[in-house]
Amino acid sequence: MMSNRMSNRTTARAGLTVADYVKGVTSGDRSVLARAITLVESTKPEHRTLAQSVLQELLPATGRAVRLGITGVPGVGKSTTIDQLGINLISAGKKVAVLAVDPTSKRTGGSILGDKTRMSRLAQSQDAFIRPSPTSGTLGGVARKTRETMAMVEAAGFDVIIVETVGVGQSETTVADMVDFFLVLLLAGGGDDLQGIKKGIIELADMIAINKADGDNVTRAQAAAAEYRLALSILTPQSAAWKPPVVTISGRTNVGLETLWEKIDEHRTTTSATGEFAERRRAQALSWMHDMLEDRLMEALRSNKRVAAALPGLEADVREGRLLPTLAVEQILELMGLAQS
Repeated sequence: MMSNRMSNRTTARAGLTVADYVKGVTSGDRSVLARAITLVESTKPEHRTLAQSVLQELLPATGRAVRLGITGVPGVGKSTTIDQLGINLISAGKKVAVLAVDPTSKRTGGSILGDKTRMSRLAQSQDAFIRPSPTSGTLGGVARKTRETMAMVEAAGFDVIIVETVGVGQSETTVADMVDFFLVLLLAGGGDDLQGIKKGIIELADMIAINKADGDNVTRAQAAAAEYRLALSILTPQSAAWKPPVVTISGRTNVGLETLWEKIDEHRTTTSATGEFAERRRAQALSWMHDMLEDRLMEALRSNKRVAAALPGLEADVREGRLLPTLAVEQILELMGLAQS
């Protein structure tokens, strides 16, 4: 008995091969999928190399899912709405993955937000997969880890991938560039709705949903929807074939979510017919490459010993006004052997 337990422990600890990961992910093995995503999130070079090999093998199995980005300021009801929408989709026979873009603490490296505790019903479903997607405090972290995790869960057979952002930073733009449909959740509030984060975000929206349209708030939600329709009418739409609609919903009471999903489905049908959907997917792939290139170049810079030795002095000179920032950059590029001749 003791030898059997030891054997099982050894097997559990043993590293999986590329073929093991590919077979496990494509067969829907959740434990292997979780381990594959952990590879993606790892900063170890050997893990990154293995993750890229796995992703390359999984590439033919990706691209079939609906990629939906959802944003909104804290308190707008994102988690409640995603939980209910996910349950609705599962009831319709779909498998749903939720990736919560998590603004990882720059101080500790740990996740700030919870995940499964905020979507309790989805977390209990075998047809759902919820995972925080930590950013490591950088937009490059969003680009690499979230995109690669999306590919993993697509290959695992999930039909809908929901990428949730916290609604408090530039990650919204990054996420909008990696999804097929970007949904902005807003609250009714009066004439000053168009302020702060909302100004830039509504320009990214493929649809706006005024949430918490229930009880005494229905009239206010409808008035807010009218305001946003007016605001959108003076903006140039991103697509010639799609004018972003504004709907009212209640994630808490499951009101309007059927219409919301119909609009998402309609958007895919419409943009597929015009070729915009395929072009958006191609642009996503290129954006992924460019973001990854920037990410890797910054890593190369930080790991360069000559740069590491000179950087504190250069930063001090720039901070005290002794050196022009552009000249400091040129010196860093020279140290890396990248200066223009």
